Amino acid sequence: MSSSGQRVRSFRWWSSSPPSAAVAIDAGRVVGVSMGRSADGPVVSRQAAEPVAAGVVTPALAQHNVSDPDALAGAVGRVLDQIGRPRRVGLVVADSAAKVSLVRFEKLPSRASDLEQLVRWQVRKAVPFPIEAAQLSWSPGTQTGQGRELVVTVMRRDVVEEYEAACLRHGAHAGVVDIATFNLVNLVLAADARERGQAPAQGDWLLVSLVHDYSALAIVRGTDLIFYRYRPAGAEEPLADLVHQASMYYEDRLGGHALSRVVICGGEAAREGELDALREAVSSRWQCRTEVLDVRRIAPKADGGQVAPEVWSALAPAIGLVLRGA
Repeated sequence: MSSSGQRVRSFRWWSSSPPSAAVAIDAGRVVGVSMGRSADGPVVSRQAAEPVAAGVVTPALAQHNVSDPDALAGAVGRVLDQIGRPRRVGLVVADSAAKVSLVRFEKLPSRASDLEQLVRWQVRKAVPFPIEAAQLSWSPGTQTGQGRELVVTVMRRDVVEEYEAACLRHGAHAGVVDIATFNLVNLVLAADARERGQAPAQGDWLLVSLVHDYSALAIVRGTDLIFYRYRPAGAEEPLADLVHQASMYYEDRLGGHALSRVVICGGEAAREGELDALREAVSSRWQCRTEVLDVRRIAPKADGGQVAPEVWSALAPAIGLVLRGA
């Protein structure tokens, strides 16, 4: 999460060129990727995955996330060794470490300092810690007749520093820290942009991200995020019901008429029967296709080697971070 709220397109939150390598950290593992290009588009030059023992990392909004900094730094170091020891990386963390809010403003101040104060004032009641202890990023959302929406992401500053420190111990500077679901969206947008050429993005679509300890839904209109929901693991509410509620909100509050598709990432983390129920819920409401995000089609391995499906899913947000704004 950078301190800047600037955006060029999609969810790009830095003014310099994006890094060519990224690291993703969650409760079970650290993964890393370095990217290159071929004549056909982006390719994965190197990738790595290292397990993390239970309890070393516990992504959460209101508490310290890293209980064993040495163990986490060790895993990060091994990943960095395998992807070429980059000095500049993007860093992806689990959605559960942050709070996402879509906040509508009638008018935005022109001065950046005034805008930051306004954003902090608006989201202060949405986080369970003092807003003075928060690090924020924001990105323009949709423009409506009632003003402009901002997509605001909040993390505790000391939690951001916990994750950054694991990289810094090995000489890698995390120029941006961001959450996983946003960069899955960016990965899909990057793939779509390559297929469209210069044509503008159109239509509404739903991303369903399934991770072992949470699920997240995001609805995108063109390149703008218009809806986000997070569900922790163990929630009694079935995923299909969450999708149904999202569809009702989409139609009643967001002026939605039809989704062009539903993209699922991380299907191997789904509970038994969950994907079938999800597809049935989608097909009963919209006549649109349901597809599983195929990272190999978007950014294949440069050497043609094989990677386990669950590792591809874990790498997807890191790849999306590198490709965002590409």
